[in-house]
Amino acid sequence: MSGSTSSPDDVSRETPPAPAEAQGVFGSRLPLAEEFCRLLATEGVVRGVIGPREAPRLWERHLLNCAVVHERIPRGVTVADVGSGAGLPGLVIAIARPDLTVTLVEPLLRRTSFLEEVVAALDLDNVVVTRARAEELLGTRHFDVVTSRAVAPLGRLLTWCVPLVSPGGMMLAMKGSSAAGEIEAAARELRRLRRYGPGEPEVLQAGTGVVEPVTTLVRVAVVGAGG
Repeated sequence: MSGSTSSPDDVSRETPPAPAEAQGVFGSRLPLAEEFCRLLATEGVVRGVIGPREAPRLWERHLLNCAVVHERIPRGVTVADVGSGAGLPGLVIAIARPDLTVTLVEPLLRRTSFLEEVVAALDLDNVVVTRARAEELLGTRHFDVVTSRAVAPLGRLLTWCVPLVSPGGMMLAMKGSSAAGEIEAAARELRRLRRYGPGEPEVLQAGTGVVEPVTTLVRVAVVGAGG
């Protein structure tokens, strides 16, 4: 990968090995996940895409935690990952599920440059990187599934993501123990989005028996006519 201003050698030794659970999640594509982990722990840290303290715990805290989201995604659909950042969860999902077409939506050039280089390095033909804010795609793009992780409170996420969901699709937001409280706090935003036909938010889990704690998701199905 090009474009770094300093050597990643000082952090490369922190690249953690894949845990046993990773084989079950990624299968034959585990080498791609391992290379992504290496790139995150080296170039990703050097270029400020991920913090250096995260490098030793990339698998448990980030890669596996994100990858298990694919359990809740149907086969062969289009996915947009809003505020993709370092490619979490979108890029990890795309590695685990080559049947999906994944668009990584990220406004910052530093991050989109990194993502584009990772996609090229891993030869991921099911991933597109789009430099934009979610609001800039409203009315022009629709996806079967819209994912997000640690981007904004649920109310704001609903405003950004629900209009991007195709009729019959869903929004999947990675959340922690605050999920139920965020759903209550987002009631007003949900009402404002009635014309898109969102259903009631529900809390789901993914990764049972794979990650601890399990990954908590808020799912909002969209049944209306879309934006």
